[in-house]
Amino acid sequence: MIKGTFKRNDSGRIVSFELAGHAQAGEYGKDIVCAAASALAISAVNGVDALAGVAPKVEADNENGGYLLVTLPSRLTQEQSNIAQILLENLLIGLQSVQEEYNDYIQIKTTKEN
Repeated sequence: MIKGTFKRNDSGRIVSFELAGHAQAGEYGKDIVCAAASALAISAVNGVDALAGVAPKVEADNENGGYLLVTLPSRLTQEQSNIAQILLENLLIGLQSVQEEYNDYIQIKTTKEN
């Protein structure tokens, strides 16, 4: 199962997200849940970089269980922050939509930053 966690700060803005695990919804190369989650996440990270001009901190490990941790830098301009938030909120909505259809294979939650 893919488990995703989006962390929000006190203002309600997403500051990081983590995806871990494999969906196991199909054989390797034909797992549409894994493909959907991967495509959405990669698109969001690339969008933050290209459209907001922000290079988020990315930690990834595809070989030991599938893992992606993306953290936004703490110092962003208001415009960079707004663009990044739109992209990350869109990612969250996309993953929640996948969860609605395939809840046995993906679980998404949001938490407050510690």
